[in-house]
Amino acid sequence: MNQTSSLAANAPVQPLRLTSLAHGGGCGCKLAPAVLQQLLAGHPAAGPYSQLLVGTETGDDAAVWQVDDETCVVATTDFFMPVVDDPHDFGRIAATNAISDVYAMGGRPIMALAILGMPLDKLPIEMTREILKGGASICAEAGIPVAGGHSIDAPEPIYGLAVIGLLKPSNLRRNSGAKPGDALILTKALGVGIYSAAFKKGELSAAAYDEMIASTTLLNRVGADLAQDAAVHAITDVTGFGILGHGLEMARGSGVTLKLRLSQLPFLSQAERLAQEGRVTGASHRNWTSYGEGAVLPEGLPDWRRHLLTDPQTSGGLLVSCAGERAEAVLAQIRAAGYPSARIIGVVENGPAQVVIS
Repeated sequence: MNQTSSLAANAPVQPLRLTSLAHGGGCGCKLAPAVLQQLLAGHPAAGPYSQLLVGTETGDDAAVWQVDDETCVVATTDFFMPVVDDPHDFGRIAATNAISDVYAMGGRPIMALAILGMPLDKLPIEMTREILKGGASICAEAGIPVAGGHSIDAPEPIYGLAVIGLLKPSNLRRNSGAKPGDALILTKALGVGIYSAAFKKGELSAAAYDEMIASTTLLNRVGADLAQDAAVHAITDVTGFGILGHGLEMARGSGVTLKLRLSQLPFLSQAERLAQEGRVTGASHRNWTSYGEGAVLPEGLPDWRRHLLTDPQTSGGLLVSCAGERAEAVLAQIRAAGYPSARIIGVVENGPAQVVIS
């Protein structure tokens, strides 16, 4: 054996990186808002179904069907490709993200179905098993079973959940209920997409990775509690379209202007530095081009700061619109429920359907 082949034989085997098997990851895989609008442009309306309280009209987080005077069913599905390499962490993040849609509508989940696509010729069965275990662990934390699912052999790894929940009609919260005079609260820090971009380049510290996992596996269960408060008028979760994109959905659905204060936005501890160093995702660029005239930024805002606003969030927090006079009390409730990064980030005003950053 020559020296070269001997060195190759003795070289350590590099672990398989889940993220290397996918062209994108997390909620950054979502189709850009403009593309989604084009796809749905010719889609027929849901039709005259009086019990369908929420469908596709405003790009809300889940569908809602009223069963009777006391009960609504909430239904959603969410899945994506790996945002991290640890299969157990990937499963936990994907499950947390999927369940969030039910909480964002004011509901409580009751069961989930797994959605699984795996490249069987590339991925060891043990890693797939760990993905499923990670998802099941989050479902157990939410108090729901994984009651079934569907799996296929796919060219890239995909995992997520279809989730069913329940709510009272009076507790339904849409992304279209924001009112002038409301305060806006964000429950989690921004910057997950920036962290994931750094992670893929091997430039994310262990501490920052732990910070990202802690945020992306924190269930948004506080949404179901907030929905019981009449002062809370609208809720949506902030995921792949960034704070600007999901804020714009709320502005358009509600027919109002959202004014966000850049200085009040919470960010993961390394997000601003990494953004300055160019650690941003392709989805951040796609998001910006999709907003059109709906996003108004301060003149001369550096591109890296803009990327903080367009950054796709995987399993992000809730954007909550509540009566201004109750904002501090609602914020205190959110923080007491285990969301220390929660901040009041802006206000709702009369005006065109825009998000204005100051």
